[in-house]
Amino acid sequence: MAYLLHVLILVALYSILAISLNLISGYAGLVSLCQAAFYGVGAYTTALLALNLHTPFLLNLLASVILAGTAGLVVALPSLRIRDDYFVMATFAFQVVVYHLLNNLISFTGGPMGLHAIPAPRLFWITLSGHLGFLILTVVLGALIFWVARRIVSSPFGRILFAIREDEVLALARGKNVNQAKVLVFMIGAAMAAVAGSLYASYITYIDPTSFTVLESILIISIVIIGGAGNLWGSVLGALILIVVPELLRFVGMPGAIAGNLRQGFYGLLLILFVIWRPQGLLGDYSFQKVKAGK
Repeated sequence: MAYLLHVLILVALYSILAISLNLISGYAGLVSLCQAAFYGVGAYTTALLALNLHTPFLLNLLASVILAGTAGLVVALPSLRIRDDYFVMATFAFQVVVYHLLNNLISFTGGPMGLHAIPAPRLFWITLSGHLGFLILTVVLGALIFWVARRIVSSPFGRILFAIREDEVLALARGKNVNQAKVLVFMIGAAMAAVAGSLYASYITYIDPTSFTVLESILIISIVIIGGAGNLWGSVLGALILIVVPELLRFVGMPGAIAGNLRQGFYGLLLILFVIWRPQGLLGDYSFQKVKAGK
């Protein structure tokens, strides 16, 4: 039972991450490879505040959201002056920088050894130390993230994002503030990813830089592509598939090292198949290939 709850918590966490990236990539058409960096900012902010200042979880969560949103602004302002592949490379560079900072600032982040004994979240008088309580917290925050994202994409601001994704030049010609919209959605996506990071640090109680590498960013964008870019329910479905299906390898009876490599191979194979035969994903109606071909 504990294992099943653990898997469901991971599905909820990755659903949040996928929704955060879907706003950026699926709705605004900005392919980003640094979502794991914002995920890490949220995790380390929560961990450092809880360990050093013993501040409550909700305050740590708020600080994580603000700091990651600010980091998103710092990345977006210079990066959004460039487009397409150059923008992807800029976000990739930020991802690498964050990973190396987490790995080398040993006196601050613990370096490769990470941060240990992160306290469990406490809401008012309740300490969520069990799997069921933490699953409820994760699902509630995930549902809140989903609701906020839904409100965003159905608002006039969401229609601007859609216009940018479909034809940025036309959006500019119609007087839309394209740069402002792209910076704002990038900040929102970064802040949402920090929520997942804050939850992850409090749940696992130990973090290190290897959880926030570029491979993690690739996994998150794989969830978006397979579930369906431009569809919020697709983010949830993609997380369910890419988290639950590889976990079934644990029951085959093969060594853990081999199962881990097969899991990575499964991610890659599934992504290739979807890019070739269904680039819009399972539930999406938007294809990165289609947009690039039209430019």
